[in-house]
Amino acid sequence: MKQILGFTCTALFAGMVMQAQEVAYEEYDLANGLHVILHQDNTAPLVTTSVMYHVGGKDRTEGRTGFAHFFEHLLFEGTKNIEKGAWFKIVSSNGGKNNANTSQDRTYYYEVFPSNNLQLGLWLESERMLHPIIDQTGIDTQQEVVKEEKRLRYDNSPYGQFIYAIGKNLFKVHPYKDPNIGYMKDLDAATLDDVIAYNKKYYVPNNAVLVVAGDFETASTKKMIADYFADIPRGKDIVRNFPKETPITTQINAKFHDPNIQIPATMIAYRTPGFSTREAYVLDMLSTYLSDGRSSKLYKKMVDDQKQALQVGAFNIGQEDYSIYVAFALPVGDTSLEVLNTEMEEEFAKVRTELISENDYKKLQNKFENQFVNSNSGVEGIANSLARYYLLYGDTALINKEIEIYRSITREEIKEVANKFLNPNQRLVLSYLPEETAQN
Repeated sequence: MKQILGFTCTALFAGMVMQAQEVAYEEYDLANGLHVILHQDNTAPLVTTSVMYHVGGKDRTEGRTGFAHFFEHLLFEGTKNIEKGAWFKIVSSNGGKNNANTSQDRTYYYEVFPSNNLQLGLWLESERMLHPIIDQTGIDTQQEVVKEEKRLRYDNSPYGQFIYAIGKNLFKVHPYKDPNIGYMKDLDAATLDDVIAYNKKYYVPNNAVLVVAGDFETASTKKMIADYFADIPRGKDIVRNFPKETPITTQINAKFHDPNIQIPATMIAYRTPGFSTREAYVLDMLSTYLSDGRSSKLYKKMVDDQKQALQVGAFNIGQEDYSIYVAFALPVGDTSLEVLNTEMEEEFAKVRTELISENDYKKLQNKFENQFVNSNSGVEGIANSLARYYLLYGDTALINKEIEIYRSITREEIKEVANKFLNPNQRLVLSYLPEETAQN
């Protein structure tokens, strides 16, 4: 009777998850290539307007790194109809908030307004796409903003350069070898013509997706979208042909010195498949198994039981072309980085050669079910997810069906993928050291 009851509750929970998390949406294209996705949710009088452009740090030429991140700032400077410095005042004075962010693969702009200001949000994003003012004054201003951000978040932040240190050693020819924020010498060398050409190439409707999510009326919203975006000229088709990396067959050893730290760290990194592949989903599950929470394998072993590490973890940095799987640890006392590497490799060896237990597998499935339940709890997050799944994964429907991928991953598949990508001869071992170590 208990077994029947347990099965019934499990099935009931799964059904409730699918019903509660179903995200309804409509999508279509304008003639200029702009993809539009609408998600209506009238439970609160708020609406998110967002535009994601398929341009990130990797979209650059040698000697001109960091342009996408630079444009994240530059395109708030003003437009033909928005005075310089007025963008944020317009948003806040109308009860809204806005922001933007850039990765190696895309740039995302969004506004959240009371629903009666939907038209304002659409106008702002159409202005950004059609009428940006790009001049030397704006370039000079934003160069200084970016430099200050680099100093604050990377140069002067403890462990702030670990992704850059990994990327430059893990990649040899692909643009992922360079930091998303770029090198300041490249921004200093950029001409006005360089910046204008970059805008003309990438910030065009056929390289973007517009999402409206929240409290709106569909027919009037479609009309406003047509009024504000349909006449924006289509750009030239963008062809990407990034160089391919050759497989890593011998362990790479490297050092990086950070003047902002006192405790060294060791980092083991692997070059893994892009985030849209099934193997990337498996690696997500594996990182959760190894290091999500105090009961995870790495934490319990190295922090709680053996007291070798102050902190330890493993995570998958998902990217479009290649992802990065990273394990890291900070030592306790005189524990050497070599000992930490040996202990982490021991756990990797286990998942390569043994199936994880049924109990651990069930815990993993429960964690991903819970993540799925929480992932689309608000329209702001839903807008981001809809844009990302369409633009980077090529499948908007993943917002509802991605959980099925995780559910279908087996213990055998976790072992198989670990054995394929997480071997010692395929890794980078990076010693991330205090500056004084370099002087001894």
